[in-house]
Amino acid sequence: MEPDRDEVYERIPWETLEARGGNRQWLVYAVAAALVVGALAYSFTRNQQAPPAQQVAAPVVTSTVPATTATSAAAPTPSTAAGPVVVAEADLFAVDPERLIDVAAAHAEWFAVEYVSYDGTPESERALEGLLPQGTPRPEAPEGTQVFVDWSRATNVVQTGPTEYDVEVTVRSLMAEDGSFFARQPPVRLVIPVELDEDGNPRIARPPFFESVDPAHPADMSLQAVPPEVAQTVEVEGEIVGGLQGADGAWLVVVMKSGDDGVTRPVTVETPATP
Repeated sequence: MEPDRDEVYERIPWETLEARGGNRQWLVYAVAAALVVGALAYSFTRNQQAPPAQQVAAPVVTSTVPATTATSAAAPTPSTAAGPVVVAEADLFAVDPERLIDVAAAHAEWFAVEYVSYDGTPESERALEGLLPQGTPRPEAPEGTQVFVDWSRATNVVQTGPTEYDVEVTVRSLMAEDGSFFARQPPVRLVIPVELDEDGNPRIARPPFFESVDPAHPADMSLQAVPPEVAQTVEVEGEIVGGLQGADGAWLVVVMKSGDDGVTRPVTVETPATP
């Protein structure tokens, strides 16, 4: 008796299956369904493959390492070797000019505070050591001098070179000598030369120019008499000294208001338009 062996058919033996019983039509449907399911599964798996990543152009930088070329038998593809990057000065400062102006102005304001408030103490010496250029003489102050900077503000910036700026800073200070009371000093204007080094750090190029502040030019305001019915609507306590009426009938009333410090100052109060 020959041993059992597996039989391989080049076609489905429908006559054998029909002889063993069952529904031939049902088998046809089952086989067809299996083929459809297999085709759908293959199609779904193929569509799930990730699409090739889109290549993004890399920014061009200045490098100290020369580019090397990798070759292959199919098609040569150039590649750049990684290495330390040295950024040229033109690339370093190819940024928003407003950003560089802000950096120069902020550094000049800081320098102006330390420069004007110098009083000869060790703290003042250390503050100016990192600001004034090397080789520049330090300020000198009489013993007992005390200076307090009330405010410091950059009012104008002029670019004098690729990375050089002249920053105008107006400073108001208070000074006391020999333990006396602080006295308000006239405002002064400093023209401070600021430059940016290779790393983009600001520094003072040389001692500042010292100028006086131009006198202010106040605007004219011709106050009118405020009608009694308008004065009654003013909710701020104080003496009403006058006002201005707008085109819509509303009033801007000037009132002398006393503050918590005891000083009476003119303030503006807006009233609703009268019908």
